[in-house]
Amino acid sequence: MNRRLLEYFSILHYISRYCIMKTVKKIIIVVGIIVVIPLIIAFLVPKSFKSERSIQIDQPRQQVFEYVRFVRNQDHFGVWQLSDPNLSYTEEGVDGTVGYTYTWDGEVTGKGSQKIVRLVPLDSVITALDFGMGKPVHSYFILSELGAERTQVTWAMEGETPYPFNLFNLFFDVGDDFEEGLQNLKVILEKQDDGEISLHQ
Repeated sequence: MNRRLLEYFSILHYISRYCIMKTVKKIIIVVGIIVVIPLIIAFLVPKSFKSERSIQIDQPRQQVFEYVRFVRNQDHFGVWQLSDPNLSYTEEGVDGTVGYTYTWDGEVTGKGSQKIVRLVPLDSVITALDFGMGKPVHSYFILSELGAERTQVTWAMEGETPYPFNLFNLFFDVGDDFEEGLQNLKVILEKQDDGEISLHQ
């Protein structure tokens, strides 16, 4: 009787051990698939990205340029800045000139910096954005004169996302934020004639 009981428990132990090992193998396979498949997809996704939006603003190109060349003015129309009221920042250099660097630290926006790297009067403002991951990306405003009192403003960002984070290029597009930001910019600039808004100095 005792011998049969021992055999019975031995069989139960073997079965339970087999089931546990089988379950562990399935978990390892599932986890492997969850990890490996995204890495394979990321390998196939381009690292480079570009996003841009444009808007027409009823103000002369000179007036538009004199506003967008100041990085700090993005605090008034940029979606990221407006979404993080507790954002703190430091500055190096003179805003509106090449070399000026704006470094931020926010609860929503995280940490990063934006540096003016090129200014072409009445034409463009190019900045380098460093999010602390990979190479800095470039963000820029391009201005096109449509008439004495009308300017087309293009806000764009382009760069490279390091592997495997480039996978997020499939899902992340700042274009909608740029579009909303440009709408805010349009409202601000088209109110300037009424003296409601002054340039950041």
